[in-house]
Amino acid sequence: MLSDNDIQTFNRDGAIVLRNQLSSAWLQRIEEAIERDIAKPAPFFHGYVATGGSGRFHGNLRIWETDPDFREFCLHSNLPELAANILGCDRINLLYDQLFVKEPSTPNTTRWHNDQPYWPIRGRDVVSFWMSPDGVSKDSGSLEFISGSHKWGMMFQPERFGDTAAHDDYERNPDYVDMPDIDASRDDYDIISWDLNPGDIYVFHAMTVHSAGGNLRNDARRRGYAVRYVGDDIRYDARPGTNEHLRSVDYADGDVLTGPRFPQAWPR
Repeated sequence: MLSDNDIQTFNRDGAIVLRNQLSSAWLQRIEEAIERDIAKPAPFFHGYVATGGSGRFHGNLRIWETDPDFREFCLHSNLPELAANILGCDRINLLYDQLFVKEPSTPNTTRWHNDQPYWPIRGRDVVSFWMSPDGVSKDSGSLEFISGSHKWGMMFQPERFGDTAAHDDYERNPDYVDMPDIDASRDDYDIISWDLNPGDIYVFHAMTVHSAGGNLRNDARRRGYAVRYVGDDIRYDARPGTNEHLRSVDYADGDVLTGPRFPQAWPR
């Protein structure tokens, strides 16, 4: 399932693609769970206003906590073992999961960012898996990554990915820096990307700078689903500027992420 070359490439570039990792049975369960959340969103729904009034951008997170199929997938699929092998960790805990559904003709882009500034954690042992029950291509919103950016050591100031009902901006963290205008100077960066078939997975580090295009197709959906895992060296971080829905009053700065909120997924 995972070669030494995959691990070396992940460590070097901060992002890889793994082909044919998910069975048709898992894909069907994920697809059905996504449709349930769209029809009746879980508590942390944060859908975005569609750019120009076209299409629909459905977002949600921590959906494993309320949907049994998402929970089963996060804790009992092959992903936790993959995370342990990629990170070289003895223990893997679930951080959270997230939906990014761009319906046909939804031009909303996902701005360039790295994930860890949004999350109340510190450490290096953290990885995301991103998949879709749909084929994903450049014109339907495939992800792009800047190769090696996970080694920059730069925490970029979080920003909203679009207009939401709350219109909440992220608290400014004085240790963060602003994201440069990458699209204005794309040739200055080593940008990598892959199309996905159902069953394929993007695998990337939480510090890897990445973005996604809008779904410009009028005949295809892009139902993205991401699961994030943490390993041995990750600790809770109470710094300012993180996502309020990912914080927890049950954890103090420096605590190990464990317990019902961050359940152990590997070893089972």
